Amino acid sequence: MRILAIDTSCGAASVAAAESGQAEPLAVVSRPMARGHAEALAPMVEDVARSFEGGLASLDRIAVTIGPGSFTGIRVGLALARAMGLVLEVPVVGISSLLAFAAPLLSAPRAGVIAAAIDARHGSVYFQLFEPSGRPLGPPRCDTLRECVRGIGAGPALLAGDAAELVAAEAHRTGLPYDLAGAGVAPDIAAVARIGLALDPAQNPARPLYIKPPDAHPNPAAPIARTGM
Repeated sequence: MRILAIDTSCGAASVAAAESGQAEPLAVVSRPMARGHAEALAPMVEDVARSFEGGLASLDRIAVTIGPGSFTGIRVGLALARAMGLVLEVPVVGISSLLAFAAPLLSAPRAGVIAAAIDARHGSVYFQLFEPSGRPLGPPRCDTLRECVRGIGAGPALLAGDAAELVAAEAHRTGLPYDLAGAGVAPDIAAVARIGLALDPAQNPARPLYIKPPDAHPNPAAPIARTGM
């Protein structure tokens, strides 16, 4: 089975192609960026597709990160993945960005709880705990750093995600042992591809995972002026 993986949920735009049974991806392109995902993503997909025989027509599945993370980035990735799925007539599987951050730590299990954290701004993080086997220890949530560290318990904590260092600072303050091996600005796109090959698209639809409302709201005091017809 051949898959194309897309991630625009955090601080990068990333695309990879992978095939079942092969340890290394067929092609990977990843560029750190805080904005501009909409302009960058489609050309990156084209670059990856030119890197392997058969191109996009040879794909059996598409995987895309669904959040939490950047509201705009998530919509960009989902829109392109869904459109490609329709055109190519292949299933699209949605992958939590928190699971994607935790995934590289699952390949070589160590003692401790895996804590994936993504910056939600304003002193909060999106947060989820996983056993070393990958089993979630509860649903993802948005909480303060203090509550996240409290939820980890006695540790040790294997921290992953773009907010791993924020959680580490709070863990250090409370004396919780931790490891920052999984810190990064964006999920490992090769890990996203591996997860996408393993999950059932029917059970993991490509729908946005929003844990809190967007920070931006329309201003009711400033309605849009309408011109007469």
